[in-house]
Amino acid sequence: MDQIQKDILQQVADIHEVPEGAYNIRANGKTESRNTTANIDIVSKEDKPGIDIIIKPGTKNESLHIPVIISESGLKDLVYNDFYIGEDSDVTIVAGCGIHNCGDQTSQHDGIHSFHVGKNARVKYIEKHYGENDPNAPGKNVMNPTTIVEIEEGGYMEMETTQIKGIDDTLRDTKAVLKGEGAKLVVRDKLMTHGSQHADAVFSVIMDGLDSSCDLISRAVAKDDSTQTFKADIVGNAKCASHTECDAIIMDNAKISASPEITANDLDAALIHEAAIGKIAGEQLIKLMTLGLTEEEAEQEIIAGFLK
Repeated sequence: MDQIQKDILQQVADIHEVPEGAYNIRANGKTESRNTTANIDIVSKEDKPGIDIIIKPGTKNESLHIPVIISESGLKDLVYNDFYIGEDSDVTIVAGCGIHNCGDQTSQHDGIHSFHVGKNARVKYIEKHYGENDPNAPGKNVMNPTTIVEIEEGGYMEMETTQIKGIDDTLRDTKAVLKGEGAKLVVRDKLMTHGSQHADAVFSVIMDGLDSSCDLISRAVAKDDSTQTFKADIVGNAKCASHTECDAIIMDNAKISASPEITANDLDAALIHEAAIGKIAGEQLIKLMTLGLTEEEAEQEIIAGFLK
């Protein structure tokens, strides 16, 4: 692995060296390195690109790293990863994809991740997306992550998804079914676009389980001439609770649209949606500028705090 690939790996997975525990590092469409443990197995698929990750029931306090790196211009990578989270387990999964485009062709990664969260299992899933280009390399960076989640009785999944910068076009599609009683999904999504970039974020959650719940919070910043769309479709088919919040900062000539939809098919389904889009308040800028920051520095501080 060369220095460029190592730098990208640090950006998307905070990896400075070979991680402890189980891992599968994919570079330019191929497995770069892999390690399994007694409780976490990783098996290559035979019928399509990707891996099956099997986490044994009762596994506690273990982690799994599965980053993807692309450093070839023009490479289009597609991968299917299936996660089987055993009953009563408690694990952290760190994913993410980074692209370094050195040419004038489009580099693209499409990742389809399916999570099967077992009874009373807990999983924290962290995914970061990052892109960069060589000087005078106009090739586009495209990422289309699809996340499919099924949660059984008492299961819990927490997702932290972040697009850092440098992605020209993306469709971030998340589909979840909360099947079992007491199943819970928590999502914290952060997204920033600049230049002429475009991003679509789509969330679809179906709550079938009694007393299941979903807490979805999206934070977005659009700069320059970039555009974003946010769509959330939350359906409650039983006694359940859902809170969806979409907050966005719009700057320069950017455009953002938010389309929430909530559907209650049960008398005891309690569903809430909040959405707000606006510019940075002038008094916030003035306050920071009186402390010695330039206007640009003040904007950066406000955005960093908003996306934290």
